[in-house]
Amino acid sequence: MTQRTRIKICCISSLAEAEMAIAAGADALGMVAAAPPGSGQVDDATIRAITAEVPPPIATFLLSSHLTGLAIADHLRHCGASTIQIVDHIDPSEIAVLAVALPAVRRVQVIHVEGPSALELIPRYEPYVHAFLLDSGKPGGTMRELGGTGRTHDWDVSRAFVKATRRPVFLAGGLTPLNVGEAIARVRPFGVDLCSGVRTGGRLDPVKLDAFVAAVRAA
Repeated sequence: MTQRTRIKICCISSLAEAEMAIAAGADALGMVAAAPPGSGQVDDATIRAITAEVPPPIATFLLSSHLTGLAIADHLRHCGASTIQIVDHIDPSEIAVLAVALPAVRRVQVIHVEGPSALELIPRYEPYVHAFLLDSGKPGGTMRELGGTGRTHDWDVSRAFVKATRRPVFLAGGLTPLNVGEAIARVRPFGVDLCSGVRTGGRLDPVKLDAFVAAVRAA
């Protein structure tokens, strides 16, 4: 049987955007907290207002750049999301602390694919998370990027990552209605995730959103 590719729409900034994404066929919504550098940030009160209204089985992802398990747990309690998307390459021991503090919350580790060395992070994180998300950020250096870049990365590395891990993998980074079919064919991810590719002037665009969902389903 062919597994359906899940769709996560990120940078959700209001309940209206959440409702639009769900109506279009999104399986999960991502809310970017104010802390991570990047695009689409919203305040915690707005995130909580969104997560309180999202119906099951839609997953709500909180994107947090906190570096300790206890800080992430406090952030989750305040925002009410069902899933944590850890956007930085933090110490795995902190994810273990989070797992004890909030065992019911699903844990997704972002891996920023800067080259084949991304595969070396699989054994580091795999025992502590429920899924991975491959993105195109640059966590090192003075100009740190932790997502929302609008750039693609090397999909051959992503494909190798999918084959090497036993965890589900979401693919992100520069996806659009025009390239997501090729991305799915090459990488074979569990799901796809995007922010800027379905937006116009920073706002969720229903035409682009419908085109993206249709392209995923066609793939």
